[in-house]
Amino acid sequence: MGDIIRIQDGKLIVPDEVIIPFIEGDGVGKEISLETQKIIDAAVAKAYPNRKIHWREVLAGEKGQAQCGSYLPDETLEVLRSHLVSIKGPLGTPVGGGMRSINVTLRQTLDLYVCQRPVRHFRGVSSPVLHPEQVDMVVFRENTEDIYSGIEWQQGTPEAEKFYRFLSEEMGVTKVRFPTTSAFGVKPVSIEGTERLVRAAIEHALAHQLPSVTLVHKGNIMKFTEGGFRNWGYALAEREFGDKTFCWTTYEAVKKEKGKAEAEKLLAEAKANKKLIIKDCIADAFLQNILLKPKDYSVVATLNLNGDYVSDALAAMVGGIGIAPGANINYQTGHALFEATHGTAPDIAGEGKANPTSLLLSAVMLCDYLGWTKVGEAVFGALEKCFGEGKATADLSSQMANGTPLSTSAFAQAVIDNL
Repeated sequence: MGDIIRIQDGKLIVPDEVIIPFIEGDGVGKEISLETQKIIDAAVAKAYPNRKIHWREVLAGEKGQAQCGSYLPDETLEVLRSHLVSIKGPLGTPVGGGMRSINVTLRQTLDLYVCQRPVRHFRGVSSPVLHPEQVDMVVFRENTEDIYSGIEWQQGTPEAEKFYRFLSEEMGVTKVRFPTTSAFGVKPVSIEGTERLVRAAIEHALAHQLPSVTLVHKGNIMKFTEGGFRNWGYALAEREFGDKTFCWTTYEAVKKEKGKAEAEKLLAEAKANKKLIIKDCIADAFLQNILLKPKDYSVVATLNLNGDYVSDALAAMVGGIGIAPGANINYQTGHALFEATHGTAPDIAGEGKANPTSLLLSAVMLCDYLGWTKVGEAVFGALEKCFGEGKATADLSSQMANGTPLSTSAFAQAVIDNL
């Protein structure tokens, strides 16, 4: 019945028959989880005849509440901890009140500090941009800090009043325009959190021989949090990867001291020696640049909120969040939780219309994480063949000239037939 994954000397020990816990998810989660597992099982069998995934369901979300009286049962957390690698469907979160996000809780509790979101285009998928094939990036979003850490005080509460009094009386803050009607939030960004995120992005870029890592931030406004992220990221690159990288701060310093020609010469030498270029970009400018010149970017390292915006914007450029995969990873402990990046879509739940591609591609990332890279090769080829023939669920087929809308299960079978 399989065995669990272990970590030894910083490396995953993956048995040929491995147990992978999964959370089905709310809304369309049941449909896309089932079909994703069917496709992955077929792809694993084709690529690695002696290997197999044994799927183990654990409960969370509405199913957890109904069966265990908790949206995130303790048993589920224990299984995710002990098995290291897992996958989940979409989980709902109320807006403006109610329980905190289960997604955020899982990331915080397991310290999954990297949210990794690869974005690429599949031939045959319609896009709102002219050249979606130029989009090929991996976003490394810091996953445990920033405003997602949940430090807030609601307007009109004694806590908000106390916090403002501290700001005003102890810290001399005078910039709150409407103090009595303001809610407050705190945005922590640390050196440690920044360094481990940027380190992971650089190591990924070096391992995959990619040309650059871009630090995306709003440091022109938030000088000490997002500006700190930029500065600490550059410092980490120079200190730990100085022989393999060329930092844009060096270019700017040489340009200022010796002129642009000398700076360009250094940059050309770095590229000739295949050094990884470390650069940065203001977040709003970056959102413009990915439309105007996406080929300038390969690996992106950014903070939590920026990463949320950036990854969804990039997903829209290649066909939508329905085909955008995601992973939450702690490279130090080995824990990794792969997930559908879209919502629960309750309006179509149970109708067989849901697109399983986001969860499917996340499962491919899971297999890559295990070292089973041939699974992804098979699935990518099958997806491109299906999309090229106009075979897709309704959300994608409706935008294809030769589109044929398929149900969730029929689309999954088409992918399996084309493996």
